[in-house]
Amino acid sequence: MTVRTLIVTVAAAALLAACATREVDYQGEGEGVVGQGAPVHAVLETPPVGLPGQDAADDPAVWASATPVHIKGAVVDGFVAGTDKKAGLYIYGLDGAILQFLPEGLLNNVDVAEGLSVGGRPQVVFGASDRTPGKTGIALYLFDPAATGDNGVRHWGNVATDVVEPYGFCFARRGAELHAILVGHEGELRQFVLTVAADGQPSARLVRRAEIGSISEGCAADEATDALYIAEENVGVWRYGLDPASGATRTLVQAIAPGVLVADAEGLTIIADGAARYLIGSSQGDSTFPVWRIDGAAPEYKGRFVVANGAIDGVTGTDGLDALGGRVGDRFPEGVVVVQDDVNDVGNQNFKYIDWRDIRTALSL
Repeated sequence: MTVRTLIVTVAAAALLAACATREVDYQGEGEGVVGQGAPVHAVLETPPVGLPGQDAADDPAVWASATPVHIKGAVVDGFVAGTDKKAGLYIYGLDGAILQFLPEGLLNNVDVAEGLSVGGRPQVVFGASDRTPGKTGIALYLFDPAATGDNGVRHWGNVATDVVEPYGFCFARRGAELHAILVGHEGELRQFVLTVAADGQPSARLVRRAEIGSISEGCAADEATDALYIAEENVGVWRYGLDPASGATRTLVQAIAPGVLVADAEGLTIIADGAARYLIGSSQGDSTFPVWRIDGAAPEYKGRFVVANGAIDGVTGTDGLDALGGRVGDRFPEGVVVVQDDVNDVGNQNFKYIDWRDIRTALSL
C-alpha cells in the first residue's frame, strides 16, 4: 500500500465513522428492495401528495364515528388526516378521496384524540408537529362531529416549544387528562397536558422534558399499560412510562437488527383487536412492518408484513402510519392500517389503506 493509498483509506474510514453518527435517511434507493415479511395488499389509496419528486407525504391519523358525520358537504363514517410536510394537512374519506385541504405549512406527524369540549360542544382534536418557521411546536385543529353544513376541520391554535425541528407527535389519555407528546429531530421529548382556556383557546402545561439521545420520530401511547413507545431511528424502539414523572427511564423493545427492524425506524402505531393490542412499526430501510403484541407483561414480537404489489402497487420506504381497530366504516369492519408510500407507481408519494383482517391472517395473530 502506498502512502497516498493509506491516506485516502484512512480519510475514507474517518468519513464513514463520522457518517455513522448521523441520520441514515432513506432516499428511495430501496424501490426494488423489500425485506422478508408476510405479504398483504393495499385495498385503497389516496391521490398523490405534493409535486413530482417532492418528499411530501409523511404521516396519517385515522378517526371513525359510530354515527355518520358531515364534513364539507359529504356524509361519512370517519376520515383520515394526512400531512403534506411541504404544505399542510389533507383530510381524506375512508375511500381515499380528498375531502378537505388546510394549507397550514410544514406539518410533519399528526394524531387524533377525543375528550375535549370547546364552548360546551365535544370536539375531535387533531395535533401535528409543526416545523413552520416562526411557529415551531404543535399545531392544533378541531372537528365538531355534531355540526352540519359546511362543517370541516379548522385550526384551533398552536403550542410553542423550545424544540427547533419538531418531528414526531402523538396524543395520550391519562385518566381525565389529554396529553400531547412532541418528539424533536434531535431526540428531544416534550410532554404537555392539553386543556381548554376560558376563552376557548388551547392551553398546554409542560409536564416532562427528557432527551432520547439521537434523531427520533415515531411515537405511540398505550394508555392501558401506561406505556409510551418511541422510535429512535438508528437505535431501535423504546418503551417509556406514560407517566411524565418517569422521566427518561426506558426499556429497549427492539434494537435495529437485520430481518426485524432496519434503520430508519420511523412510524409507530397501536391497534386494539378485541382484548389484544398490537404495536406496529415501519422499518423504512427495508420497507417492512414489524408487529409486537403489547397487552402482556412485556412486548412480544409476532413477525413482519410487507405491502406487496397487487391491484394497487406495493409500499416502499414508509415513513408514518396509523391504525384503528373495530369498525371503521363499512369497508373496514374490524379495523384499518393506513401507511405512507414513498415510491408510488403513478405520481408522487401517497397514503395506502390495508384491511386489518388481512394483516391478522397473514401473521396468524
